[in-house]
Amino acid sequence: MLKVIAACGNGMGSSQIIKMKIEKIFRKLNVPVQIHHSSVGEAKTQASSYDVVFCSEALANNFKQAAANGTIVVGLKNLLSEKEIEEKIMNDVMSKK
Repeated sequence: MLKVIAACGNGMGSSQIIKMKIEKIFRKLNVPVQIHHSSVGEAKTQASSYDVVFCSEALANNFKQAAANGTIVVGLKNLLSEKEIEEKIMNDVMSKK
């Protein structure tokens, strides 16, 4: 099972939206996934225990240490774009798992 965390500034709005879109896409792909959402501060301390971190491009630099430890960090330009999220899952996540 793939462990994923979605992060945003406060861990409430954007990360919840990303989480719902990610769940929908992984369900469509029949990929078992466990998804959490949190603030960037909380996610930063936990990121290395996840397979993938999703966040806005502006926040992606917060996860350099996790990326160095093998966590895939996916920065999104448009958090509402299901198309972008699906493309990033296919290109950045599924191709590496």
